[in-house]
Amino acid sequence: MITKFKNLGPGLLFAGAAIGVSHLVQSTRAGADFGLGLIWALLLVNICKYPFFQFGPRYSTATNESLLDGYKKLGTWVLISYYIIAFATMFTIQTAVTIVTAGLASSLFGNFISVETWSIVILTICFCLLILGKYKLLDRLMKIIVVTLTISTIIAVIIAYINHSGKLSLTQILPKNTIDIAFLIAFMGWMPAPLDVSVWQSLWCIEKNNDTKKYTPKSALFDFNIGYISTIFIGIGFVLLGAYVMFHSGETFSDSAGKFANQLINMYTINLGSWAYVIIGIAAFTTMFSTTLTTLDASPRAMARTTELLFKKTSIFSYTFWIILLAIGTIIILLFLASGMGLLIKIATILSFMTAPFFAIINYVLISSKHTPKEWHPSVKLHILSWLGILFLIGFSLWYLSTL
Repeated sequence: MITKFKNLGPGLLFAGAAIGVSHLVQSTRAGADFGLGLIWALLLVNICKYPFFQFGPRYSTATNESLLDGYKKLGTWVLISYYIIAFATMFTIQTAVTIVTAGLASSLFGNFISVETWSIVILTICFCLLILGKYKLLDRLMKIIVVTLTISTIIAVIIAYINHSGKLSLTQILPKNTIDIAFLIAFMGWMPAPLDVSVWQSLWCIEKNNDTKKYTPKSALFDFNIGYISTIFIGIGFVLLGAYVMFHSGETFSDSAGKFANQLINMYTINLGSWAYVIIGIAAFTTMFSTTLTTLDASPRAMARTTELLFKKTSIFSYTFWIILLAIGTIIILLFLASGMGLLIKIATILSFMTAPFFAIINYVLISSKHTPKEWHPSVKLHILSWLGILFLIGFSLWYLSTL
């Protein structure tokens, strides 16, 4: 058991990256607007995306190379397609998670500086942690963060349940108007995370194996399953919090990061009591800080490796170059679009959902190909689930496009 715990790492990093906007913002809003009516969507999208996320650690530990190396073997066009999609979304994603984190920091620690300044402070802290501590520090920090997040979320849900006097219906809802459908797609777009996070985890698996030399495919799948189950569990927790505390409250959320954070925390404390402020604050801030930290590490790591594979040599476009570029680009967007947090999140989540079929298909093709050792090819059940998942992602994307 001790060995298994020590081998936990990339799976928890996945959880740290996944449990962010999709949970704190989108899941809370789902509970606030629909009660428990969208639980079906949360469970369905997690089940349908599961194989494609799992193929990341499966492939990387079976071959000792990342999914990006596998994409190159499938064809240079696949890697170029990833490069374009990743570059097009990395700044928006980083901005979306950073601005929410900054809003929470402003609410918790004081608004004596602007949300934009808080964003720069948070990015600087994350940047220093990653440059100085590298993967080892990230790996150790995430174990503490995910445990803290899980405990604080459980406590918050229990408190909300005890204080909730009304009844909640388990009747599931299929949104029908354009606005609600757009929210549903955005909700599922980042639930539990964008599918390109599978690439990130494959890179973290390589780092973990380089660090321990004992990160086998079996330990990787165990680690991944722990992280994945955590994201589902906490996602349901935030839906419950939104439903218990905000459903039928008449409250509408602001698109401003600072105002949203204040609304979120104040609504919890008004309904649960001022003593719950610290617990809710820890759960919310831990959620978003972990996402900001992991995304700031993963996107540059992926872009550096992709550049290296495409140009067949180590260039100036290293991890350090990409993390500096991402930080600067994020700050520039924040300075001009800080007040439009809601729009940023909507754009990022919908883009993630629309590109999901691409990542689902190439991950499935790669794991089933000659480039993966046969003993680590998917089982019959996993094949079937993969086909169903691909059909689901394509079908929902076409359904959304038909509503525009």
